[in-house]
Amino acid sequence: MTRLRLADFRNYRSLAAETDARFVVLYGDNGSGKTNLLEAVSLLTPGRGLRRATYRDMAREGGSGGFSVRADIVSAAEEATDALTIVRPDEGAASPRTLRLDEAPAKSLDDLLGHCRLLWLTPAMDGLFTGPAGDRRRFLDRLVLTLDPEHGRRSLDYERAMRGRNRLLAEDRRDPVWLSGLEEQMAGLGLAIALARAETVQRLGALLAARREGAGPFPAAELELSTGYGPLDLSRPAAETEDEIAARLASGRAQDRAAGRTLEGPHRAELTVTHLDKNMPAALASTGEQKALLIGLILAHAGLVANSCGLPPILLLDEIAAHLDPARRAALFGIVESLGVQCFMTGTDEALFSAIADTARMLRVDKGAIS
Repeated sequence: MTRLRLADFRNYRSLAAETDARFVVLYGDNGSGKTNLLEAVSLLTPGRGLRRATYRDMAREGGSGGFSVRADIVSAAEEATDALTIVRPDEGAASPRTLRLDEAPAKSLDDLLGHCRLLWLTPAMDGLFTGPAGDRRRFLDRLVLTLDPEHGRRSLDYERAMRGRNRLLAEDRRDPVWLSGLEEQMAGLGLAIALARAETVQRLGALLAARREGAGPFPAAELELSTGYGPLDLSRPAAETEDEIAARLASGRAQDRAAGRTLEGPHRAELTVTHLDKNMPAALASTGEQKALLIGLILAHAGLVANSCGLPPILLLDEIAAHLDPARRAALFGIVESLGVQCFMTGTDEALFSAIADTARMLRVDKGAIS
């Protein structure tokens, strides 16, 4: 990404920043707007960005009520694509967010994935291994999305079908034909979601295992996925597996109605992470070890995406340098350089980035302005 422009986003009335460097460092005092800039960049992919905030919260207080994020994105050897995403939450449209690519309306936000892939790591993710399973599912789905652009749409369609089934089960008079149709839809989508997750876990796990020797400051992790379907053989023909899932949903209607929710499916999946060198669950590792594991996962996946898609991802690392000693900091900079990805980093102390100051785009952030 070579340029970023904002209007009425968070604490920025307007902004134009040159971002044409391997490393883009945003430094300044707490509360100056560094993470807001990362959040803006994170909207160059489908979803609600790295904070998962509402659009109303992203709009500048006292502004127009909407906002825009615009970027010049260079993928591979192609010319820059002008990507403009506009949010107008007060106009009552089915979707308040629209996308234009080189001034032409895009079919959907998923079109962004043809131009850039994004990965991020924020302080809010520090409790990933000890928090609820839903956090790890969202983390895994973000990894899957960078490899499989259809994953997000499948997940949204599955959630919609599941909510429809749950509402129907709660009614006194239930239409069995309608229920069967929703269950068949959930079976097909749910299997596709489970398969995409399993493939990502397998590929990333193999890469991490291969790098175990000499893993350096970022320890290797072992990944294990529970699909949410209990014992289910994903290696069988898809049609056969879908039929089994649909039959299990039909036979489980009474239990699901009593529980008030669907008890089986990819929405119940669990990702388990193990510290390989210590052979212990990541949840039991020290805070520092968990942070190092998470960084190692993100860096390994960035390499997997770059090699698989031919589209090196953009990394957004919020307040990363302050939590690393000088050796790990140097290792992080070196790995990012070797991966050939672009990396945005934030920090309060400019000196933390002195090792890359000569090549990085160093931007001082101060109360909604940069210099």
